[in-house]
Amino acid sequence: MIQISCTINHKPVQVEVEEGETLMAMLRDRLGLTGTKRGCEVGECGACTVLVDGVPTDTCLFLAGLADGKDILTIEGLASGLELSPIQQAFVDCGAIQCGFCTPGMVLSAYALILRNHRPSGEEIRKSLSGNFCRCSAYVQIIDAVQTAAVQMFPEG
Repeated sequence: MIQISCTINHKPVQVEVEEGETLMAMLRDRLGLTGTKRGCEVGECGACTVLVDGVPTDTCLFLAGLADGKDILTIEGLASGLELSPIQQAFVDCGAIQCGFCTPGMVLSAYALILRNHRPSGEEIRKSLSGNFCRCSAYVQIIDAVQTAAVQMFPEG
């Protein structure tokens, strides 16, 4: 076992992980953060995406031991109590959530994009979210949600 220390959803955490254990297994199985979805497990679908030091990361490919000293944000860390964050609320308001399986990874990838680019174009959104797949085909609504959230998060642009 390896002892790691990191920040998860704005809180310092110490956890023991197995050598070779993925960040997804650590988050879901050890810490109960099930918003990180188990999808393809080969880094193709984006369902397991979280932010590691602000960068969208497929947790199925990222070893938990490498999280030592990192800042990790999961979907559970975006809301403030029962109040959804602007990006989460925009996904609801724009109808960008269908089955919801892809939503956590999609929301976190979109959130990272908006923090870097306060007014992303449709093309920039499509490129940024290209590693996140929605099988329900809510892509038009997802683009609308990202642009709506960007305006809410950064009204002055």
